[in-house]
Amino acid sequence: MTELNELTIAEARDRLRKGDVTSVELTDACLSAIEGAGALNAFVHNTPEIAREQAAAADARIAKGDAPAMCGIPLGIKDLFCTKGVPSQAASGILEGFTPEYESTVSQKLFDAGSVMLGKLNMDEFAMGSSNETSVYGNAVNPWRRGNDETALTPGGSSGGSAAAVAADLCLAATGTDTGGSIRQPAAFTGITGIKPTYGRCSRWGIVAFASSLDQAGPMTKSVRDAAIMLEAMCGHDPKDSTSADLAVPDFEAALTGDIRGKTIGIPREYRMDGMPEEIEALWQEGIAKMRDAGAKIVDISLPHTKYALPTYYVIAPAEASSNLARYDGVRYGHRAKLEAGDGITEMYEKTRAEGFGHEVQRRVMVGTYVLSAGFYDAYYNRARKVRALIKRDFEQVFADGVDAILTPATPSAAFGLGEMKNADPVQMYLNDVFTVTVNLAGLPGISVPGGMDRQGLPLGLQLIGKPWEEGELLNCAYALEQATGFVEKPGKWW
Repeated sequence: MTELNELTIAEARDRLRKGDVTSVELTDACLSAIEGAGALNAFVHNTPEIAREQAAAADARIAKGDAPAMCGIPLGIKDLFCTKGVPSQAASGILEGFTPEYESTVSQKLFDAGSVMLGKLNMDEFAMGSSNETSVYGNAVNPWRRGNDETALTPGGSSGGSAAAVAADLCLAATGTDTGGSIRQPAAFTGITGIKPTYGRCSRWGIVAFASSLDQAGPMTKSVRDAAIMLEAMCGHDPKDSTSADLAVPDFEAALTGDIRGKTIGIPREYRMDGMPEEIEALWQEGIAKMRDAGAKIVDISLPHTKYALPTYYVIAPAEASSNLARYDGVRYGHRAKLEAGDGITEMYEKTRAEGFGHEVQRRVMVGTYVLSAGFYDAYYNRARKVRALIKRDFEQVFADGVDAILTPATPSAAFGLGEMKNADPVQMYLNDVFTVTVNLAGLPGISVPGGMDRQGLPLGLQLIGKPWEEGELLNCAYALEQATGFVEKPGKWW
């Protein structure tokens, strides 16, 4: 029999409606699972009192018969989302002790829908990382292992805690954020589903900023149906966020027919990278065959500026990070270094930031400050903005030519061992984002769906990229792919 914490959102919703189970029971099952999963280091701030209170309120609401789909569903919230009265550190030492007096719009929408917060989830510091190794809380650990090998693997980043918690059934779903692949890459590494919606579909208000023109929140779930249900609750216009789109939110779950006959799926030739592992290529070919078998028309397409995407991203994102992180100065909130006699404001800034920011954040802030400096602004930042426009135009052209969605691998490899890339050139780590950053640069929706396993028994993901604001159509293509791959594997419990 399925344990309560192993249910999907859709299964739990239906059982809650029938009265087979209560939200309090679901919540207690998840809290017990969290207690026994310390080795994964996925949850970093537990909120059992809040969870039980919200679950009891959800049960009362369900009993009245007017509860929305997410009512009573226990979730994990990434530590990047500000949660009222609960530490919200963005996994950084510089925000130690910061407890917001307000709720992020996305978490508020989920709580308004009756969702239950189990606690806050581990992540890379300020969402800067692809392996969850830059966190002040220590590494999050992937629940998957390579066969009988006991090597601890990365759950991906930056939403590594979210991915690990969902894959290990510590919660029914979790929030993530995606700046260059931080929902889709960890979803692929842990065998779950993760969708980054169109830029502007979810409010960014109350989410600690990394790169404001790229950041977007989204759900990390056990299935495509769950992603559709949770995404609908998270979306909607927010006057507090000037980049939030004033568009009606469709019923995403109703779009899941699984019928993609007559749809055109584009296969970009530029995503066939030199040195790409054979298993990734084989997975991609298998995905293409399955979409064709489901009735889709497969066409080769060209996205000619793809080769410039990573360098463009790693100019724009650090530039915006440098600007956003300037506010962490030891004055207004969070950590302040101890000063010695004679130290002035400059020393306070230097010591506070040196102590409070980890090495990866420092590296990106310095890169960002450099590309924005007077002598290099045009050579780097302005040029990157122009290339970004060309990348966006590539996608616009393909969609204008009749392509409905684009199928690519989600990552260039399966999950790697924690520490394996620690001493490598940082660019090696950045290459993990090679298939995902274009989607953020163009502001498009993208989803990662488990596509199969590698020879070591680790999950691999396929990515679908959709037209702007067409999350319903994208989710339906992903649903058809999910049905075709039939991925049901779960990690063996070792923790």
